[in-house]
Amino acid sequence: MLEWLEHLSSGRRYSPHTLAAYRRDLAHLVELADGLPLERISQGHVRRYLGLLHARGMSPRSLARLLASWRGFYQWWAPRAGMPGNPAAGVRGPKAPRGLPKALSVDQAQALLDHAPAVVPETAGQSAEQRRAIALRDTAMFELFYSSGLRLSELVGLDVAYAREGGYESSSWLDLAEAEVSVLGKGSKRRIVPVGSQACEAIRAWLAARQVLAAGARGGDAHALFVGLRGRRISTRVVQAQLAKRGQAAGVPTHVHPHVLRHSFASHVLQSAEDLRAVQEMLGHASISTTQIYTRLDFQHLAKVYDKAHPRAGRTRKDEK
Repeated sequence: MLEWLEHLSSGRRYSPHTLAAYRRDLAHLVELADGLPLERISQGHVRRYLGLLHARGMSPRSLARLLASWRGFYQWWAPRAGMPGNPAAGVRGPKAPRGLPKALSVDQAQALLDHAPAVVPETAGQSAEQRRAIALRDTAMFELFYSSGLRLSELVGLDVAYAREGGYESSSWLDLAEAEVSVLGKGSKRRIVPVGSQACEAIRAWLAARQVLAAGARGGDAHALFVGLRGRRISTRVVQAQLAKRGQAAGVPTHVHPHVLRHSFASHVLQSAEDLRAVQEMLGHASISTTQIYTRLDFQHLAKVYDKAHPRAGRTRKDEK
């Protein structure tokens, strides 16, 4: 089990968040097996385990995710354990109602991003200069979320620019001159996503103040685009907390988390452009629906769709001047 998680971490480069979810799902399997060796689990066992979890109140969506984790584990491990097959392969999970992802309206998104305080509220142990830098950092992060539809892990993994030195090499980075980010997303798939003019402006303001927080940063943290008070690469929890606070302060009538801005990006571009494949490419989805296969599009086409459709784009590309 641990070998599979290590395979996903080093071989497939899954995020810590995804690995933690798989670890929890496998812990459920071990608990339900109650001492039965995992290589002796049959299809009947898997069905019974799902029934027990359903009786405990686990939702169909959670059960479906759990089953997918078990199926993935056995697909890798069954051949190594000499099992005749994958016991989770033929089991169908309960159908979960497909709800629409939560997204802000255009007005709500604008209100959230336009509510940019010059400084954050006074906090013990933080100088006025640090508080101002934090406010600029937060604004840049939120503008970039909405501008480019990044995942949370992708945003915190960004570097100021591509770097390769002392054994360190950037996996994702900002190219401010070209107004784009190069991101290594799920499944180690790289994509290039445009960055709108307002996001670029906010990032420039943050970079001018970044050294206030980044002084003394070492290693990969020295290259991180967004850093915390101690100069280390910002954590996902800090980003989530700061965005929730900004949403409340802006009067947005719903809890705002990073994926809400990602959904809002996709929803608003689709409303204007009606180009599903272009948004699929920019989001880095293998499939944006159960029926559509991932299609790779020319980046110039994506940029034109983005420039025309995104509410806060306003970019002028060099080749269009």
